[in-house]
Amino acid sequence: MSGKTRPKLLWLQSITCNGNTHSFLNHPDLFSILSHFELLHHPVLESAYNLEDILQKKMTCDILILEGSFQEEGFFKAGIEVSSLIKHYASGAKYIITAGTCATFGGIFKQKDPNMISGFCFDLEEKTIRYDIYASKLISLPGCPIHPKWLSYVLLMVANKKHIEIDNLHRPVELYGYTVHTGCTRNEYFEWKIDVKGFGLKEGCLFYEQGCQGPYTRGSCNKILWNDTSSKTRVGTPCFGCTEPNYPQVSLFSTKTNMGIPAKMPLGIPRRAYLTLTGVVKSFKIKRFTERLLDYDK
Repeated sequence: MSGKTRPKLLWLQSITCNGNTHSFLNHPDLFSILSHFELLHHPVLESAYNLEDILQKKMTCDILILEGSFQEEGFFKAGIEVSSLIKHYASGAKYIITAGTCATFGGIFKQKDPNMISGFCFDLEEKTIRYDIYASKLISLPGCPIHPKWLSYVLLMVANKKHIEIDNLHRPVELYGYTVHTGCTRNEYFEWKIDVKGFGLKEGCLFYEQGCQGPYTRGSCNKILWNDTSSKTRVGTPCFGCTEPNYPQVSLFSTKTNMGIPAKMPLGIPRRAYLTLTGVVKSFKIKRFTERLLDYDK
């Protein structure tokens, strides 16, 4: 990157478990990606400025990455209010990236005080921007934690000045334009309404019996695999819906039904179409499916 001015990157944390930081540290090309930027500060990585420098507010950044839930009256250090610090750098940044569900929607930490804790721009579960002045520069990357390649995709698009198409929650369409259900290796079982009765089994759908949120959750977990190898549903664990505003839900391991029909339809599927398909499916018995499931029960 010699001879080229690199965008200045600043990573700030608020109320967080460090999960998104540690996820990004596992990116196989971490340092190659960071070479495209001038890293002003990161809570873990060696960077140009320390925390004391950042608190003095004497610099500006091009890209501001936020990690952790946002609290209006939370204090950072030495009497510096988190909201004041973040808004200072956000006002001058060209891009604001909320890394993780906590920074985007409030995540797990909003359970402590839903009236005080939320995402940086989205107010709790409401799909409205809290600060309109930041809307034009906001890119949301919810996930608990985010996949490291989701962040690298956005950073490299920004570094190369390429347009990123976003949805109504400011999530990149390339990453969140389809559901976790898309690409799931268990889709055939879902279509034929054959559920698995426990965790960790290779066959059967996890929707009805285990509460899989894949059909309701936007994300690329089954297309951009973790460690290029696997995902929750591939190892027999239901999707928890961690990229959505209503995460975490009270009851994770069950799908509410009315007379065997999901109370909430999968995204993009009309109720009438779902009922028609269910009626057809009930008249069939797929021998190869049931035999494979019986083998796992032995």
